[in-house]
Amino acid sequence: MKCSIVILNWNGEKMLREYLSSVVQHSALPDCEVVVADNGSSDNSVDFIQKEFPSVRIIRLRHNYGFAEGYNRAIKQLKESEYVVLLNSDVEVTEGWLQPVLDYMDAHPEVAAAQPKIRSLRQRDRFEHAGAAGGYLDRLGYPFCRGRILSHVEEDRGQYDTMVDIFWASGACMFVRREVYMKEGGLDERFFAHMEEIDLCWRLNCRGYRLVCIPDSTVYHLGGGSLQYESPRKTYLNFRNNLLMIYKNMPRSRFWRVAIWRWLLDYAAMAHLVVTGKGKNAWAVVRARWDYHRMKPKYKATRQENRAKATVSYPATISNRSILWDYYFRGVKELG
Repeated sequence: MKCSIVILNWNGEKMLREYLSSVVQHSALPDCEVVVADNGSSDNSVDFIQKEFPSVRIIRLRHNYGFAEGYNRAIKQLKESEYVVLLNSDVEVTEGWLQPVLDYMDAHPEVAAAQPKIRSLRQRDRFEHAGAAGGYLDRLGYPFCRGRILSHVEEDRGQYDTMVDIFWASGACMFVRREVYMKEGGLDERFFAHMEEIDLCWRLNCRGYRLVCIPDSTVYHLGGGSLQYESPRKTYLNFRNNLLMIYKNMPRSRFWRVAIWRWLLDYAAMAHLVVTGKGKNAWAVVRARWDYHRMKPKYKATRQENRAKATVSYPATISNRSILWDYYFRGVKELG
């Protein structure tokens, strides 16, 4: 099997009704399949797929394993696939979306993962928050994208229509070589959800692989399908998992300086949330930091393994800029 497009589903019948038809319609390439991995749904998702899309392969998982473990369990079963595409259930794909990415990865075996250009379903002329035109990391471990810095999302004017090497590919639509995915450990199941694809991409960068954005391919992402952007649960997972990711992957020579800055900045973010009346989100930041410190000892062996396997200590696709400084003090909200 050349490519398996894997949609992880949990009680997402509404999303499947909206978007699965575009995936089936525009993914009819030889030796490609559409797979729905169902995380133990209790709604009518599986019956709907079987009735309306009999060509779609269903992998039944026993219960809700979350994004990370759910994908790991599904991809483990796809033993014949050269490539897998991790595709969110709230993504609408376009005609010809697969071929440019698969062609590039076929021609460049050093590329382990890639993403298309990701635009917003709500504002179709703008990039989408989760991935835009390719992801990067700043020097303090904050993710940003071509086309999205913090909450500022750009209109797509063709300014990022070049293929580039990136630091991370979005889990909303990530193409990855299955063999590499399995060899390098897949997604960290302890994260449950959020930041796990960036953590995986950090490992891939450090082990000498390239990651790219192919803007000749475009998809549209709704976003916030599982957790809304203002959700305290989402705030908690993003802060906790970002800190764990930094601990797992950052070289010792840089880690402690970053850790001190992040302590200051995270509590500044908490204070800002209190002042703006978002008390539950502020408490989520505090809990995230507490749980990070509680979980950190369990990650010591993982950190040592990651550093031992690294052939690249500090990837060139980590930016030297601070997006917080640029955004709030210099007023720079686009890469330019």
